[in-house]
Amino acid sequence: MKVFFDLIGCRLNQAEIEQYAAQFRSQGHEITGSRENADLIIINTCAVTAAAASDSREKIRIAGNNKKAQIIVTGCWSDMDSETAAALPGVVKIIPNQKKDFLPSIILGISPELFDLEPIKREPLPGVHARTRAFIKVQDGCDNFCTFCVTRLVRGKARSVSFEEILQRIQSVQLADGKEIVLTGVNLGAWGLDLNPRTDLTGLLKRILMETDIPRIRLSSLETWNLTEDFVRLWENPRLCPHFHIPLQSGSESVLKRMARRTRLSDFRELVRQARYLDPAFAITTDVIVGFPGETEQEFQQTLDFIREINFSGGHVFPFSSRPGTAAARMDGKITGRIVKERSRILRDEFLKQKDRFYQSFVGETMRVLWENSSVYENNNWELHGMTGNYLTIKSHFPKRLQNEISEVKIEHYDGKSLTGLIL
Repeated sequence: MKVFFDLIGCRLNQAEIEQYAAQFRSQGHEITGSRENADLIIINTCAVTAAAASDSREKIRIAGNNKKAQIIVTGCWSDMDSETAAALPGVVKIIPNQKKDFLPSIILGISPELFDLEPIKREPLPGVHARTRAFIKVQDGCDNFCTFCVTRLVRGKARSVSFEEILQRIQSVQLADGKEIVLTGVNLGAWGLDLNPRTDLTGLLKRILMETDIPRIRLSSLETWNLTEDFVRLWENPRLCPHFHIPLQSGSESVLKRMARRTRLSDFRELVRQARYLDPAFAITTDVIVGFPGETEQEFQQTLDFIREINFSGGHVFPFSSRPGTAAARMDGKITGRIVKERSRILRDEFLKQKDRFYQSFVGETMRVLWENSSVYENNNWELHGMTGNYLTIKSHFPKRLQNEISEVKIEHYDGKSLTGLIL
């Protein structure tokens, strides 16, 4: 059977479909990069914003053009609106989030224990979702109550993947000579708090460093709470990628209070300070919500001031999206679209300036780059695209195709999007 995977949304969704693909392969099925040639299409949906929900529906409609394929849908949007998802053409089954870890077993009608006998060699997905870096799901769900967030409602309570299962997934990457893993979860910092004996993310990283030899270990996203005092000191080990993505959401204490965020700006500052003290090249990226109900001009200015104070290496700006079932959806003080659009523009411009400064600061430096993909360029050269440990995108030209390899690169130029360098 030919199986095509598609997704909308976060790195956790990417990690899940990579795991599904490995399990289907282990049972003799072919993973295809073409939905038109597929016998089975599996779509992992997202509901974090209204746009993500709309994109999820569109993915399913496009898949329905393949009249011979069966369509299986899972993920946050189909969990929220299962009746609408089930009614779309071609959809034969909805797998709820509470059962999605067992999706291949449910579809194939086999025991999930069959997948646990030994590590399954990890192979990148074909097509647009191909990644050299392997996304490893270590945690799901969340016990926080952010008023804007629908993910907690559809993903459920925080729960950790056991270290033994995480180790097996990393071994699958090592079997394929993988160079980088990205640990993913809804709330990574909550890993281990529900296990017996209780442990934490610091303990997980220590064990991965001790019990594997994967060259690069990256965290997908990180909140400022539940971190131990010695957490940042782990990055003295060069195998840990010097990049934190820390969702800020707002730089105004009063807005954070309405969001019911556990983030304190003082804790945010301190985490960034520790990271940059350890390594001045440490990349700090973030997410910010614009136009949260009741956001005043003063509160917006506080957010802009805080962003300028931290001086991020990049950031994503999300206009507030009212999600069904959340407390924020019932709040008064909705901000008009014109104001949200202008505030979003201001923050995006600021983040772009900060990214430009960060990238430009590495011109002339020599950096280690993991090559992710390549294409034929000219004069028998390949154009290579890769990433540094601190999340800089790099281009280079080379007579040999390099993929899933790490090279020393002398950075020569920044073109406004990525750095260009010479492979040494």
